[in-house]
Amino acid sequence: MVTRSWLFDAMIYIYALSLLFYFADFASANRNAKRMGTGLLLFVWVLQTAYLVVNLYGHLTEWAFSRSDVLFMFSWLIVTISLIVNRFFRIELFVFFVNVLGFAILALNVFGNPQLTPIKSSWNINDELLFIHITLAIGSYAAFSIAAIFSGMYLFLHRMLKEKKFSQTVMRLPSLEKIEQYTYLAVIIGAPLLLLALSLGIVWVVLQGDRNLLYDPKVVNSFFVLAAYGFYLFQHHSMRISGNRLAAWNLAAFLIVVINFVISNFLSGFHDWIWS
Repeated sequence: MVTRSWLFDAMIYIYALSLLFYFADFASANRNAKRMGTGLLLFVWVLQTAYLVVNLYGHLTEWAFSRSDVLFMFSWLIVTISLIVNRFFRIELFVFFVNVLGFAILALNVFGNPQLTPIKSSWNINDELLFIHITLAIGSYAAFSIAAIFSGMYLFLHRMLKEKKFSQTVMRLPSLEKIEQYTYLAVIIGAPLLLLALSLGIVWVVLQGDRNLLYDPKVVNSFFVLAAYGFYLFQHHSMRISGNRLAAWNLAAFLIVVINFVISNFLSGFHDWIWS
């Protein structure tokens, strides 16, 4: 049973990593990222297929499927369809979002399975779900922090160059173009990580059976954070916005992150453990 837990955890992390590469391909038309995302997603499909075959073999004498079996087959079908679409069509955004759904369904299947044994004997299965949720959220906050630092550097360098102040500090900084690229890359990593963390958070709420938790200040503000960075990506990808304005917007989005991490945790009914 412990082996099964390791298998599912590995599946979820690999699935999350594949979605990061798919999102990077959509955001910047990076063929290498698409190949990595496809390879990782194919590996998830192989693991799911192997488990599904073994599980179906156990039903040869009894065709009674549990909710866990049905959810797993549904997740497997979503991955299968997305791989087919990815092979014959160029609809990267569709593949990404349909697999966010598949990711959430897989997590609901894994952590809603009462027969699954957690990795650590002192945990229950919801603790394992929260651990993965928290690691993804922390990863997104780290990426947003890096993006904010680069945006601050961009605004500083832009002002120095505009005022023609070529100090030693200015000369040692990367070009404005490079800084903008680094900022964009950090947001590309942070946004899908936060989306996946939120999807796992919703799965946790579903398993708790208390929908009122969805209206928690921390949860609501997290969606504002996601929307702010989504708008940043939209501006960068589809609108002719100056790098100066993009950097300012990115810092404003990070301010929402800070509010989310500090103020919302004091008001949250179940995130206040961070300050304990």
